[in-house]
Amino acid sequence: RLFVAGKAGERFAVRNSRALAVVEGAGDHLCEYMTGGTVVVLGSVGRNFGAGMTGGITYILDQDGAFLARYGTKPDLNLSLRRPGGASGVELHSIIEEHFRLTGSSIAEKLLRDWNSALKSFVLAVPESELKSGSAKDSQPLQINKDNAIDNLQVFGSTYGIG
Repeated sequence: RLFVAGKAGERFAVRNSRALAVVEGAGDHLCEYMTGGTVVVLGSVGRNFGAGMTGGITYILDQDGAFLARYGTKPDLNLSLRRPGGASGVELHSIIEEHFRLTGSSIAEKLLRDWNSALKSFVLAVPESELKSGSAKDSQPLQINKDNAIDNLQVFGSTYGIG
């Protein structure tokens, strides 16, 4: 378990197989060849995210739509991009609460203050093989219009929060 109140450099969580990690931004090659575990990113992500990722899940805070603009229409990204909901929303809330408790992160504190709204800004990136089990199974699929990934983003189904 790793909780960082700051940004990680390049190649963070490469070959992660079981660890839980929270960072407030990451450089290039995040989660490359990841096979398991959970990574939460409360900030921007560099290029080549998730290359070769075959397991695990990644939650990315995408308040400005930059992540979806970069990766939402990338044909070689072999990951399902979804909205957290149900069990994945509960899991994410719990992780961010622990991050705040251990680090005093101002980013985490702000997210927790308005959790139902904040949850709508997260993208869950997961290999297809992980969709039928664990917390990702009840996440909501995203439909992304490839002509304009940010303006035409739609979430199907309900977005869940912690009441």
